[in-house]
Amino acid sequence: MNSFENEYALFWISNDILFFEYKPNVVITLESAKRIVADRIYMQNEIAYPIFCDTRGVVDTDKAGRDYLAKNGSLSAKAVSILASHQVASIITNFYLRVSKPQVPTKVFTNKEAALAFLEPYK
Repeated sequence: MNSFENEYALFWISNDILFFEYKPNVVITLESAKRIVADRIYMQNEIAYPIFCDTRGVVDTDKAGRDYLAKNGSLSAKAVSILASHQVASIITNFYLRVSKPQVPTKVFTNKEAALAFLEPYK
């Protein structure tokens, strides 16, 4: 399976990186977070990948959804780069990452090329 889509995101694998792009106007709740993680892991078919996560479509999150993603969002990942839409989102996401302490190397970017370069050593 090279690509997958649900109501929240698009997933595809290219150049040994799993790309994960949220659809426009997504709200992350506990229910949507569980679905997103389950679908991503299903698509990976038990293979760990470096993950490029484009969060620019996310418009809001609730605490339960953020907590679930913080604990389970990096399952079956070698590393995660998060593309944020602007500096404020990047600051908020960086703060949350410091608090949640992901299990794999994870970094937030506002530049797509830098985010992809971060993943290169993990391919």
